[in-house]
Amino acid sequence: MVSGLSSVVKIISMKIAKQILSILKNKYLVAGVVFFIWMFWFDPKDIPSSIARYNKDKELQKSDKHLKELIADTKKEELQLKTNAQTIERYARENYLMKKDNEDLFVIAPNALSK
Repeated sequence: MVSGLSSVVKIISMKIAKQILSILKNKYLVAGVVFFIWMFWFDPKDIPSSIARYNKDKELQKSDKHLKELIADTKKEELQLKTNAQTIERYARENYLMKKDNEDLFVIAPNALSK
């Protein structure tokens, strides 16, 4: 019975092997599979690279929007500095730690607060 079962398995495996071989002999199918593999893995415009470029583009667009907002804020601040003397004094005190002659200036470091 075992030899009969093994012969049936051999016959079935031979039939499957012939079917696979006949499929592989189809040149259009083979060309299509090769084309698919080439386009999705080896081409410079393959799918993973396209997804990465799309994500990078979205990141750069966000960065561009943020930088345009910063430029607009800086232009507003520049206009205020050119037109208002009090703004110039405030800017000098905050950014350059300037003070009047009769004042004392205390600088509190951000790291000192967290300890």
